[in-house]
Amino acid sequence: MRPPQAMPAESVVGAPPRPVGRPDQAPGAGPAGAPVGPGRPTAPPRPQPPAVHHAVICVNAPAMAASGPDGQLRGHGLHGFYRNGVRVLARMELRLGGMEPLPLQGTLTSTAQARFLGAVRVPGDLDPDPALTVERLRHADGVETVVVRNTGPRPARLPLEIALGTDLGPVAEIAAGHRQPDLPGQVQSAGLRWTGPVHSAVVSAQPSPHAVLAGAGVLRWDLEVQPGARWSVELHTELESAAGGPRPPGGRGTGVPLPWSEPEVRSDDTRAAPLVSRSLDALGGLLFADPDRPTDLYPASGAPWRFGLAPADALWAARLTLPLGTRLAAGTLRALARRQQLGPAPGRTEGLLPGALRHGGPELPPTCTATEATLLFVTVLAEAWRWGLPPAEVAELLPAAERALAALREGLVDGFVTDLSRPAEERSAHPVAARAEVQAQAHRAALHGAELLEAFGRPGAEDWRGWAAALRGRFRERFWVDDLSGGRPAAGLAPGGQQLPAVASSLVHLLDTGLAVDGGRHESLLDREQTRLLAQRLVAPELDNGWGLRTLSAKSPRFNPLGHRGGAVRVHETALAVAGLAEAGHENEAGALLEGLLAASAHFEGRLPEMYAGEQRTPGCPPVPHPAACRPAAVSAAGAVHAVFALAGVRPDVPGGRVLVRPASTAPLGELELTGLRVAGEPFSVRVSRIGVAMVEEASTDLQLVAH
Repeated sequence: MRPPQAMPAESVVGAPPRPVGRPDQAPGAGPAGAPVGPGRPTAPPRPQPPAVHHAVICVNAPAMAASGPDGQLRGHGLHGFYRNGVRVLARMELRLGGMEPLPLQGTLTSTAQARFLGAVRVPGDLDPDPALTVERLRHADGVETVVVRNTGPRPARLPLEIALGTDLGPVAEIAAGHRQPDLPGQVQSAGLRWTGPVHSAVVSAQPSPHAVLAGAGVLRWDLEVQPGARWSVELHTELESAAGGPRPPGGRGTGVPLPWSEPEVRSDDTRAAPLVSRSLDALGGLLFADPDRPTDLYPASGAPWRFGLAPADALWAARLTLPLGTRLAAGTLRALARRQQLGPAPGRTEGLLPGALRHGGPELPPTCTATEATLLFVTVLAEAWRWGLPPAEVAELLPAAERALAALREGLVDGFVTDLSRPAEERSAHPVAARAEVQAQAHRAALHGAELLEAFGRPGAEDWRGWAAALRGRFRERFWVDDLSGGRPAAGLAPGGQQLPAVASSLVHLLDTGLAVDGGRHESLLDREQTRLLAQRLVAPELDNGWGLRTLSAKSPRFNPLGHRGGAVRVHETALAVAGLAEAGHENEAGALLEGLLAASAHFEGRLPEMYAGEQRTPGCPPVPHPAACRPAAVSAAGAVHAVFALAGVRPDVPGGRVLVRPASTAPLGELELTGLRVAGEPFSVRVSRIGVAMVEEASTDLQLVAH
């Protein structure tokens, strides 16, 4: 989910519906975009969606909590504790002696936990130094511990009051800027209860408060804290739901291990290790358990706005973390196979995965996330098999991959793939533009599908290789734009064949050819010279702003540094560019883009958001945050890990019993050592020297190591 005004709608499987904004509507326009004038009723002002770039957000699926850096939950914007898309508690405002603590620090200690520290001067104390500190330790699951410490010379006698309230609002409405009035509270045991039509919220405290004021929603303790002593209270926030509703997905249960290994990164560049560890911590906070099979874990797209299953994003995250094992990929693939469209039905494409249109920016048509997910399903299955997913698990998922390929076969319009979610007759009668990255994803899926079909004795492998070759020929003939710089790929073809000349970061998908037999690369839609020209264009200042790749060239008259597809930097696509350029032999260009990501990560404390502004990097100025970016986001967290791991060049072919290790010879991180990877389910460690020479230090004895 995403604030409608800031980010056009994109579906999340199982999420409540949310209003769709009109990002193209001019300020002051009426409902149909017409100017408001005499005699025309004035539309009510549209609510301002909450900005979250300064919020402290802790996440532990299916729960999250958000506040300002002072730790106070004030009930406005996104503030509150959430569970399963419902704001359980909107207000938790603390006062000691009638005063709010002076904020000193508010920061995440992990993705799921935050710490806030404030100070209070004892009333009447002549000492200018504050004697009392108030520490708030918050967990996303709804537990908050408040600790009051007295470091002064005298006992502190004063009341502690915590004002509570909630609207039990759905996050979709909150994302749209709507705020319902607080519900009336009722005294319950050692706390308060609020009851709505579907849900109830309960807050309990230990020790019990000395007074509970239900009308004001206040819990009160009369404190006496001796010098050098401390006092604490623990508050629990819980959501109760009426019986009979659909069962929501749960989180990773207590004691359930993470679906990846925990690597250790050592590098001359000290920014790499915290980026990897904090990115994986962020991804761990987004893990949901499929209610149909709780052992299958998959990542939510991101918090706070898309805190649910978005199939394309989940598959990207699973794919980019394959060096750490195949369990996340397996759980994600199985969860999505259960959601695949089956059987013929009017207006429905069999084999398609769910997904809606995603806004394409000011110069490009929308892209269909259902198409992206359906094609990516085949690639993730094939690459997980290369990394060591057991053949029995691959065979179980192969029918779903065959259905996805069948949907692809029916999806050509004028020789190119467009929107697989539209029925064939609608695609022919009302054609839409064919985007370049969709052709790359389709080409890769066809080649990966051919490998799976051949290896598992299914028919059709050679047909798919021929299909891919024909698409490759058509693409090279019709998508290339000749210009004074030597040429570039068109970002798309309009119906009728007119090239869409936008220069956008989506072109990096043309470099992502996928993992092939013996650790090799599949043939690209671009030839060698075209790849070189694209590499040069990607690192030119019009796209590379110094922190990463802009989604749209700064030379475009419609460039907007805060446009999520109109100029902002998306971490995921920059990471794909780093890996694709390195694998294609353009290591200097890959190193330049990686430096931008690492520099940005230092300003975001190693926790890269989904995106940030495409403002040009200048000395002394940090990257500008995007007010509506998800933090954390699955694709940016996994992409950051992928960008670092790609430099080691580990490319396995477990079915073939081989691992190719082809590191970046330029060694942009200096010496790099990765331990705790997983190939064929066994530990794998590699060290890359400062001159780009790799040494495998741990690997399965069943694998043949091949240096390149």
